[in-house]
Amino acid sequence: MEARMDYAKAAPGAMKAMNGLEKYLANCGLDAALLDLVRLRASQINGCAYCVDMHSLDLRAGGESEQRIYALPVWRETPFFSERERAALLWTEKLTLISIDHVPSEVFEEVRRHFSEEELANLTLAIATINAWNRFGISFRDVPGQYTPSKR
Repeated sequence: MEARMDYAKAAPGAMKAMNGLEKYLANCGLDAALLDLVRLRASQINGCAYCVDMHSLDLRAGGESEQRIYALPVWRETPFFSERERAALLWTEKLTLISIDHVPSEVFEEVRRHFSEEELANLTLAIATINAWNRFGISFRDVPGQYTPSKR
């Protein structure tokens, strides 16, 4: 596999904006591990190989168990995730696949039981941001296997 283009070089302003979102999210108060679960799940749904590689490595570097990482696509069928994590994963799936049912009210009500309004807005931004990154990675064919996680 070969990358189609270096979009960071082609549009550094766009990458500055995307990195600004990431900087905000790193300090928004949501747990880093929860954010990485959300990022990995959205990337799995979208089929972004680079982001799946990146966020699974980030989760492992943060101490996440391989069992939970492997079970993420079937989170509903396992006892491995907390109610708050399940709500975040549900929100991730509904927002990533928003064209299917436009986030039903019952889903919103379920998710808001686990997050404050500020947290829910920040979680929504995190999901929107990873979906944007996935579109860069997929469109321009970022090559997985080159990412090294930073120490937390």
